[in-house]
Amino acid sequence: MTLLQVVSEAALLEGYDLKTSELHGLSQRGGSVEVHIRFGRKIYSPLVSQGKADLILSLERQESLRGAYFANPQTKFLVNSLVLPIAFTKPLSEKEVLANLNKLSLNVDLVSATDICQKEIGTGVVAGIYLLTLAVSRKMIPLKNESILKAIKKIIPKRHLELNLKTFNLARS
Repeated sequence: MTLLQVVSEAALLEGYDLKTSELHGLSQRGGSVEVHIRFGRKIYSPLVSQGKADLILSLERQESLRGAYFANPQTKFLVNSLVLPIAFTKPLSEKEVLANLNKLSLNVDLVSATDICQKEIGTGVVAGIYLLTLAVSRKMIPLKNESILKAIKKIIPKRHLELNLKTFNLARS
């Protein structure tokens, strides 16, 4: 949800029209949240159509497979290598997830964002900001780093701002 707010604010700062949608599911109980954001000159629907995603950013490795419906060969995947356990199932290996994603797209990037943030900053909770900043820095999303920085400063509560600014700077380096 925070990433959706940051991207939305950055897109607005750059003058884009945008629409967003969020599917909370069991997020209140630790489950995933699926969000869609579309921005451009004029946007009529918040939902990304099948096979039309430009970027799928996933905070958990197995969750990235849910994006398959929206992917095409040009879709960029930026995936955190973190694996969260699912009750009564064995998680897919990194090799299995990558093999499946590589069937869908020519642009799959697996990043140990949680581990990097944990090592460099002391917490992995900011992995989403790390991945978003990385996506912008790598030009995987057509927004400017300055807009993301302004959006972080506006959206993130003051008590967490310093941590997120450190994460932004870490991802930029």
